[in-house]
Amino acid sequence: MKKKLLYSLVALVIIYGLVTLIVPPIIEKGMNLVEYTIPRQINSEAQTLYNSLDFIADLHCDALLWDRDLTKKVDYSHVDFPRMQEADMALQAFTIVTKSPKGQNFQRNSADALDKITLLNFVQGRSPSKWFSLYERAEYQARALSQYPERYNGNFILVKSRKDLKYLIDSKKVNTKVIGGFLGIEGAHCLEGKLENVQKLYDEGVRMMAPTHFFDNELGGSAHGISGKGLTDFGKAVINEMNRLGMIIDLSHISPKMIDDILDQSTRPVLVSHTGVRGTKDSPRNLSNAHVKKIAELDGLIGIAFFKGAIDGEIKDIVEAMKYIRDLVGIRHVALGSDFDGAATTPIDVTGLPLIVQELMNQGFTKMEIRAIMGENVKRFLMEHLPSK
Repeated sequence: MKKKLLYSLVALVIIYGLVTLIVPPIIEKGMNLVEYTIPRQINSEAQTLYNSLDFIADLHCDALLWDRDLTKKVDYSHVDFPRMQEADMALQAFTIVTKSPKGQNFQRNSADALDKITLLNFVQGRSPSKWFSLYERAEYQARALSQYPERYNGNFILVKSRKDLKYLIDSKKVNTKVIGGFLGIEGAHCLEGKLENVQKLYDEGVRMMAPTHFFDNELGGSAHGISGKGLTDFGKAVINEMNRLGMIIDLSHISPKMIDDILDQSTRPVLVSHTGVRGTKDSPRNLSNAHVKKIAELDGLIGIAFFKGAIDGEIKDIVEAMKYIRDLVGIRHVALGSDFDGAATTPIDVTGLPLIVQELMNQGFTKMEIRAIMGENVKRFLMEHLPSK
């Protein structure tokens, strides 16, 4: 009987090991899709302008969720380090996802719905503590990114301060293969209702956080939740703590009432890492004109997402949303906010960014405006609002 139990246990361990090797890539291949596989031509003028860009940056990517080795190039998903280098990208925001409700949609989600990330952590072979603790999931992903500077032979720089960002800028002038990343969080439910966890995540390198994701939490209402509420008392305390630390507030996914509350309370500019605008696509996922104007009045930044729901799905739709914001409040407030690897279908992966430049040119943007959108606005914003060191 003991031998049978031992053999059964060994068999289960072997099966589980195989599951962790085989299943995660299958799941990701079915979720992070590129809409168009037919090669598209980029004209020489657009390619020349793209090649001249000094700093290319994107405000949102969920690659850390998938437990993939980012130093290895793969033929699926949207982002890895070799493809960032191929695209001559300077900086990518790597955002941490810790919970996602089954049946996730833009209209209405319950915080009590079955969490899909629990199953993902199980099949990825992460320890049982990650199955049950949202905070430990966030901590794990933050520490995963912090290991890459050493693992990637010094060609990856983790940006936590203005000093780090300057080092990245200077290093890239000498070695174009140098890339950088900074950490954000998609949904402060990972705080698990504890204010002290803001400081702990800051100490792990997190420099940006969105109060909610697809469901209401202890901080207040999601744009896709049930209550529609603004900031709770705990939410107000978290915003104050983020302001104290210099952690950037990301308004993505939060309820309109909470956007108003945060804009009224925050003593620092905010950004929206990945969104669309209702002026080009009327969706609860997107910003109203009033909120675009309020964010701009506080010198904030708006990253335009690439996925269906924020835009209709074409590259031209991404650029039309950018044009809408430019015409409404000015080019200073527009940036890339792809949502790469966010269980999303996008028209391009990171190597397709030259096609964004080409479409910007087609829609009449000047070279100065294109440089601003493709990264200069992000560089300026972070130089102004990251901690000094």
